[in-house]
Amino acid sequence: MDRFALSSLGYEPAYAALQRRGELARRARQALAGLEHCAFCPRRCGANRLAGETGVCRAGARVRVASYFSHMGEEDCLRGRHGSGTIFFAHCNLRCVFCQNYETSHLAEGVDVEIERLAAMMLELQEHGCHNINLVTPSHVVPQIIGAVALAAEAGLRLPIVYNTSAYDSLETLRLLEDIVDIYMPDFKMWNSEHARRYLTAADYPDVARQALLEMHRQVGDLMLDEYGVARRGLLVRHLVMPGNVADSDAILRFLAEAVSPHTYVNVMAQYHPSGEVSARRFAEINRPLTRAEFAAASQLAGELGLRLDSRRW
Repeated sequence: MDRFALSSLGYEPAYAALQRRGELARRARQALAGLEHCAFCPRRCGANRLAGETGVCRAGARVRVASYFSHMGEEDCLRGRHGSGTIFFAHCNLRCVFCQNYETSHLAEGVDVEIERLAAMMLELQEHGCHNINLVTPSHVVPQIIGAVALAAEAGLRLPIVYNTSAYDSLETLRLLEDIVDIYMPDFKMWNSEHARRYLTAADYPDVARQALLEMHRQVGDLMLDEYGVARRGLLVRHLVMPGNVADSDAILRFLAEAVSPHTYVNVMAQYHPSGEVSARRFAEINRPLTRAEFAAASQLAGELGLRLDSRRW
């Protein structure tokens, strides 16, 4: 068997063991109580979200869901034949000026739901045959997610959990997620702190992301696929190549290969286009599409470094 392959026979997600010994429910109670003085992301706003206060993310005690469905547009190893069970959360703890989900992340389009409804969504996606539960932009709603997974696991959820994040995640929160998340899928956005301040409104993003990726890999290791090519456990990194190399793609890819793992599975993404505040012409230097040459340079380096590349290209 390939060194990055697992058998699907007898598979169970990591959180199943926590659920059997009562640890999953205990973590859910601990996390939800923390909403009284929120410090779940690196901004550590301290908002009492249980009392209706909001911080930078603008989220309260309830979860706002923009959509949930079987997603056929994700990486092949996530979508498989029946799709990735994707839940898109509104709000975000970053303020990326080029956000391609601006209406969801910045304008918070969606519907507020209780934890019980979020758990029911997970179970519905499982019933539809999805290969995983793919939580998009989850960093600001981790307590509610843990609560929902605890309820869904009691009701029979047995799909791997995908934590689809910007990588602006605190170590304390990631450790709370250990053995709950099966697949971490961070988007390592930028290497330079000044670029991060200008384009993400978070100058500490590069340091936070580097620490977060190392912790994610410590927890789940390199990405493992079953005999059908579907991801079961491990780290899958996305990197959006940007005009003028403002994301410092070379530094990010070298970090992945040299500091995280030479076997890191990476999706080098080409779909950047002006959107969000950029499309309002406030950031002229990135107010253009990515060129084929810019994308090719990043992809070539990733290949030369020996990283495991997702099959899709330009």
